[in-house]
Amino acid sequence: MKRDIADELDGYGGEIPESVDRAAVERMRTVAYVFDDLVGIPGTNSRVGLDPILGSIPVVGDVVSAAFSLYIVAESARLGVSYKTLLAMLANVVIDTAGGAIPYVGTLFDSVWKANKWNIEMALSDLTDELDFEDELAGMDEGDDGDDGPVIIDVE
Repeated sequence: MKRDIADELDGYGGEIPESVDRAAVERMRTVAYVFDDLVGIPGTNSRVGLDPILGSIPVVGDVVSAAFSLYIVAESARLGVSYKTLLAMLANVVIDTAGGAIPYVGTLFDSVWKANKWNIEMALSDLTDELDFEDELAGMDEGDDGDDGPVIIDVE
């Protein structure tokens, strides 16, 4: 099942940095898979999860779905995702919860709005970008402040 989950969450194509807790990433991927992509719709390339099904239960379903979505955000914060990315992830959860709470249309909205899947992609991308920046800093010489001298632009 683990390989299936990783395959279904194909938006993030990079390597997970060694410094990232892989068990936490797998837990996050599992939640996203179950709530956003659990079942394929026959005859289409679309998938749905428990989110639209839970959303059909007034109030309680949306609250339960939002709680699991917030788990992904909390786990991402624990892993060290930046505040900017965490705010974007929270916005995704708010939009998912608000859109899913609309009677009748909410179930359809939950089928299309894949907040959990997108939040994992954003978190992993953020963690990878942060690692790349740290690698660049580590590669600088001790006395090198990164300034290669003045930039001269010759305008004629």
